[in-house]
Amino acid sequence: MSLKSVQELEEEHLLGTYNRYSILVDRGRGPYLVDRSHKRYLDLLSGIGVNILGHNHPRIVRLLRKQIKRPLHVSNLMYHEYAGRLAQRLCAISGLDKAFFTNSGAESVEGALKFARLFANSGRGGPRKRRVLALEGSFHGRTMGALSATHPVRYRDAFEPLVPGFDFVGFDDVEDLERRFSDDVAAVILEAVQGEGGVRPISDAFYRRARELTRAAGAALIADEIQCGLGRTGRWFGFERCLPPGSVYADRPDLIAIAKPLAGGIPMGAVLLKAAVADPIRAGIHGTTFGGGPLACRVALEVLKIVEEERLLDHARDVGSYFEQRLEELLVLPAATEVRGDGLMLALELGVAARPVVERLIAAGFIANSTRNTVLRFLPPLIIRKKQVDRFIAALRAELEKE
Repeated sequence: MSLKSVQELEEEHLLGTYNRYSILVDRGRGPYLVDRSHKRYLDLLSGIGVNILGHNHPRIVRLLRKQIKRPLHVSNLMYHEYAGRLAQRLCAISGLDKAFFTNSGAESVEGALKFARLFANSGRGGPRKRRVLALEGSFHGRTMGALSATHPVRYRDAFEPLVPGFDFVGFDDVEDLERRFSDDVAAVILEAVQGEGGVRPISDAFYRRARELTRAAGAALIADEIQCGLGRTGRWFGFERCLPPGSVYADRPDLIAIAKPLAGGIPMGAVLLKAAVADPIRAGIHGTTFGGGPLACRVALEVLKIVEEERLLDHARDVGSYFEQRLEELLVLPAATEVRGDGLMLALELGVAARPVVERLIAAGFIANSTRNTVLRFLPPLIIRKKQVDRFIAALRAELEKE
């Protein structure tokens, strides 16, 4: 099918909830995508942070060929050999104790919110803890609970009233956090680096104060690591950048929500929990039909193994630092105003609208995207190399010089 025929078919039958780029993807390999006309694109978005190994990593392709001959789905009323192994591995890299598997980031956030409220109210007398504090600029998902913790009005206003009990704290504002925190808070949820919010890292001081307040009050600290986790910042988790030197178990969040890159493009997420949060959870209190199936779990195990064996965390820190330096060189241009981010989660703030720049970059063979109207966001696969960064910076400079 041609691009035009695909567009016409979707326009007639598919709900138009996405503002798509005019690319009909045909295949991909490494950090590149190729469209139906054989044009090649350097992918600096990686499926919005999903394809951390690039496209069609040979080890993932081989594994899929093996697993496709086995059951693709078994219910969670039975066992298969990969769920326990994956849970063990995720607990090892996070420092937490239990895992619950989901199908998406929003579902991970929903589970974390439920588990947090259960924990905050289990075995305690007095008034129930109902409130959840989130940050201004936050994005936690589009289901009703996750949307209630999402700050920008453009995502929320058409769906009011949302789930009650959610309040917003000024971004990285310790004093506002202290003002809004009270005994009825069940949880604080935060992104160590806001993604949709413009790639904005929180400070060590804010994270640590949120940890202190929640721990003292018997509330839960939830780290939303859906975009900034699993290697994106050059660490397994973005919150690790905020931990104090010589940090201990108590410094870590009580719950971690993960998804995007976990299973290499197979839809999968998870909630990771400390033992104290997991303790009141019993059979039947929460569930999922598809979460933690054998295909997704087996692929996720291989993804984590590849990241470790190919030393991609070190690579992400090295190339991410280089990418950031190259972006900072563009600040001499009138159109570029600020560089933000961590590792290979980076943004360039513009003084002009970002979408037209994105469209010209796509025409030149580079896939990026825009957020908050004036932000160019970069989430390349962790395998990207410095010479590919150099090619992109040259193209980006040429486009910004036109502004």
